[in-house]
Amino acid sequence: MKFLGDMGISPRTIALLREQGYDAIHLIEENLEKMTDPNILEKARQEERILLTVDLDFAQLLAISGESLPSVILFRLGNVSREVVNRHLLAIINDYATELTNGVIISVSDVSIRLRYLPI
Repeated sequence: MKFLGDMGISPRTIALLREQGYDAIHLIEENLEKMTDPNILEKARQEERILLTVDLDFAQLLAISGESLPSVILFRLGNVSREVVNRHLLAIINDYATELTNGVIISVSDVSIRLRYLPI
């Protein structure tokens, strides 16, 4: 699996993914911190990366597009500290690897994990 970290995701989360053996990049590493949401989504799609974000706009953009990829993991947590995000992220990768490969939006809140299969 390959990952793309949006600006709301800690670069240290990307470092953790690399330590786990995943191909992961962060927008800031490529000087793309001002990239628009549609372009971020397209970058993830072209590079076959799972988008990690706290931005709700990506689910709407995917719904409008009708595309089945890229998968998005959306963190809607009260505490979006790196430690909390990392804990949830590693569990999601472990539990939903097939879904992430096939196209899904996974919304992670403090009390639940919700999946929406793509296309919407």
